[in-house]
Amino acid sequence: VQLVESGGGLVQTGGSLRLSCAASGSTFSGNAIAWYRQAPGKQREFVARIASGRSTAYADSVKGRFTIARDNAENTVYLQMNSLKPEDTAVYYCNVFGSPYWGQGTQVTVSS
Repeated sequence: VQLVESGGGLVQTGGSLRLSCAASGSTFSGNAIAWYRQAPGKQREFVARIASGRSTAYADSVKGRFTIARDNAENTVYLQMNSLKPEDTAVYYCNVFGSPYWGQGTQVTVSS
């Protein structure tokens, strides 16, 4: 399984970004996919998860601001991020949940 994240960038406080995680391999549609993030000097932390049946879970810090969605036909998971804050600045990674498969990450920087 290969995962490729895209969509990161520099945005001002209150702005929005949409991240994409494109996956290869036949296991995508049957697996939960998660987003994590890692800020400088901090441990990687869970952000959001979407199951194969499309049920979702979010970290408290992003509830109401971030939305995760998937398109199984395109083997892609999206993370819509609204009302961004400086503390959202991090490298964002996608993961086949519970597996050792990770993407290379995409940088999100929110300026104050």
